Amino acid sequence: MGIFQSIFGKPKPKNDEDNFTITITKEYIKVEHPARKTEKILWTDVSEIKLINTDAGPFAPDVWLALLGENSGCLIPQGTNGFETVYDTISKYENFNFESFIKSMACTDNEEFLLWKK
Repeated sequence: MGIFQSIFGKPKPKNDEDNFTITITKEYIKVEHPARKTEKILWTDVSEIKLINTDAGPFAPDVWLALLGENSGCLIPQGTNGFETVYDTISKYENFNFESFIKSMACTDNEEFLLWKK
């Protein structure tokens, strides 16, 4: 195997987003990561949705979808498998703010963008 490593180099490291597991049901969304506390929120408890941008990228997740409730919530990094499914669901909420989503995608600073509020 040494000759292959010398020719092709080391295997590409996984992105941290690959370590997140998103479980989506009709009742809740759960986010798991081996180095973080498991987060779970019932869809009916979501009262606010934000995109949180950080300047941590590209070596760490830098755009997080935050589903927030009064006593629970979860953060989903943009590159995680399942992010698009969650986005497809929430973008159908009445009064979803697409303009804030677009502004977030153009932002590289530490900033929060409100996408929806109950």
